[in-house]
Amino acid sequence: MAMTRKNRPALAARVIKAAEASLAAQNYVSPIDILVGIGWLDRGEVERWRQGRIDCLESVVRTNLPRISEAMELFRAWAAEKGLPASETAYVARTPQRQALRFSRSGDPTIERLYRTHRLSPALPEKKRESLAAKSNRAPELVVIRPLNDAWTCHRCNGTGTLLVMENAGPACLRCVGLDDLEFLPAGDAALTRHAKAKSARFAVVVRFSRSRRRYERQGLLVERQALEDARREVGPQPPAR
Repeated sequence: MAMTRKNRPALAARVIKAAEASLAAQNYVSPIDILVGIGWLDRGEVERWRQGRIDCLESVVRTNLPRISEAMELFRAWAAEKGLPASETAYVARTPQRQALRFSRSGDPTIERLYRTHRLSPALPEKKRESLAAKSNRAPELVVIRPLNDAWTCHRCNGTGTLLVMENAGPACLRCVGLDDLEFLPAGDAALTRHAKAKSARFAVVVRFSRSRRRYERQGLLVERQALEDARREVGPQPPAR
C-alpha cells in the first residue's frame, strides 16, 4: 500500500523518534537503526543477515518496498535538516569469505550506497568523527555457531561437528573453513579472553541462539593454541570462585 498524506506524519514521527534515540545512544544513526527502531526489522534477522545467512536485508523487513523507501526518505530529510554529516560504511559478512552484504532486493548501487550511509552527530569533534567512522568500517568479528540441533550436515564434505559456520550454500564444518586448529576458550574469564584474543592472529566468536531472548549470545572464543597458552602464562592462575 502506498503512503498517504494521512499516515505520512505518523511514520515521520516514528522515524524521528528512532533516529534521535540512536543518535543519543551511539553518536550516529544508520538506516538499519531506523528500521529496527520503528519495528519493521527484528534484531535477530539483522544478525542472521550479518552472518551471511540472508541474501538481502529487505527480504526480512516486515513491510513493502514503497513504505521502506518512504521511511528512508523521511530519515534522510531529518538528517539533512539537522545537519548530520554523512559517512559511508562498509558492510561485510561475519564469514571467512568476508563477502559484501546486500541490502536491497534490486542490488541497485545507488540504493546500496544509501543504506550504507550513516549519519554522525554534528556535536562530535572532527577527530572523534574520524575515529567513529574508522570503527564502523572495521571488519566484523568472525562468528562460529554452536547449533541448537546437532543433526546438521556440512554442505561441503557431508561431515558434522559441534560448531559450524554459516555460508550462503548452508552450514560448513570448521575443517572445511580452515578453523579446526583453533582452541575453544569459554566465556567467563575476561582477562584471559582479552589477552588470548590480542595474541591470536586468527580468532572467532562462538555464539548460540537463545530462544527465550530471540538473539545470539556469546559462548566464548576460538583462538590459536599457542596464543591461549601464552595468555594463560601471562594472566597466571586465578583464585577460586567464592
